[in-house]
Amino acid sequence: MTRRVLGKSLGATAALAASMSLGGSFASPSVRAETAAPALSPSIVKLHAAIDADAPRLIEIFKDIHANPELGFMETRTAGIVERELKANGFKVRTGIGKTGVVGVLENGPGPIVMFRADMDANSVEETTGLPYASKKRVTRTTSDGRPEEVPVMHACGHDAHTTWLIGLAKAMAANKSEWKGTLVLVAQPAEEMIEGARAMVEDGLYAEGVPKPDYLLAMHTAPFATGVVLSQPGYINAGTDQLDVTFYGVGGHGSIPHVAKDPVLMAATAVVEYQFIISRGIDAQKAAVLTVGAIQAGTDNNVIPGTALVKINLRWYDEADRKIMLDGIERINRSIAAAYAMPESKFPTTVRKGWSYPVKNDPDMVAKLNPLLKGMLGDDKVLAIPPQMGSEDFHHLVLDNEKKAYHYIQVGTAKPEHFAKAQKEGKPILYANHNADYQVDLDGIPLGTKIGAASLLTLLGN
Repeated sequence: MTRRVLGKSLGATAALAASMSLGGSFASPSVRAETAAPALSPSIVKLHAAIDADAPRLIEIFKDIHANPELGFMETRTAGIVERELKANGFKVRTGIGKTGVVGVLENGPGPIVMFRADMDANSVEETTGLPYASKKRVTRTTSDGRPEEVPVMHACGHDAHTTWLIGLAKAMAANKSEWKGTLVLVAQPAEEMIEGARAMVEDGLYAEGVPKPDYLLAMHTAPFATGVVLSQPGYINAGTDQLDVTFYGVGGHGSIPHVAKDPVLMAATAVVEYQFIISRGIDAQKAAVLTVGAIQAGTDNNVIPGTALVKINLRWYDEADRKIMLDGIERINRSIAAAYAMPESKFPTTVRKGWSYPVKNDPDMVAKLNPLLKGMLGDDKVLAIPPQMGSEDFHHLVLDNEKKAYHYIQVGTAKPEHFAKAQKEGKPILYANHNADYQVDLDGIPLGTKIGAASLLTLLGN
């Protein structure tokens, strides 16, 4: 799903960038003129002052989490920091939900139940930012076929900022209970990158012992556009996704006599090419779907044909019918390649389906509540709407099985404005993307994101 901007067909992030001047102000055609945003309430002003006072501490917490990233379902250190901060601010805390998830509940009389989700996990990316608090961490994890694998670890998607926002919100909201009524639920979620953490928490009894089901669920995410700009809109914003591991089986042998072996590397390579025909020839060209192979893992030596080859696949979609076309097409291609290499059916490729998520569709009533507030905070021209993106999330699976399913996802610009301006001067939509080894969060975005979260929570709690 793209739109035409400046004569080019651009994706969502590029469309956003193309509508932005070098100074960071917007003239986007998707922003409609509305009545003047109301002034911020005294309660919000009070919370914002408290967050400003807390900003130096929060920035140090952010730097510490950034320098010590943890992969999905391994976030024990980060979860410990969240647990400590929630308990220090009077929250009732449960830990170990969905392996490493943490939940804090703060009851403050009758009123709405509002949940805020922050994800804690990092990426297997080697950081190249050169920041003084850059990660140098490496960990060993187990692959889906049981092999140990050492990988670098970096917060290349801003989850360190999300966790810090949650910590800041915990202190500000607890210290200002006189300004709101209701129940605040803060969720530190594991394994969002794996698209498994939210459902793991629900299936592990998130709501079984003392955690109330929310009336509203709010999540925020960093994005590589200028600090001070947010994306907040009703309807579809993010795609659905599936993550698959496909293992091709062959017969290992010497590289000099491939005719007495059956090469799974060649099978995997053939499959990677054929998968793209599913998109180009199986999906309506006017619809959005993506099939990406993120990794092929096979063998160790130059002259040895291995016995297996692993292909890691990621799907993005908005239409369930397109999802089925991709899943079924992958299976048919896998089986046909194995059959072409005369593999017995017992050695046909196997598929492990890992994390998955439905598309994110923001609740229009929540957007109507929050957008006037955001415009009052940031300016009318800093609250944007863009076409649905192909990124994915799983936070909404915290509530999809509940009676009430109202949720909202806000993307918060956290690139230094000078970095964004530099990218534009160079003709680039952005200087660094999420999951890039150079991904950075502007330190000014730490208190700002906390303020956006606090003001949004107060608004949803009825203030």
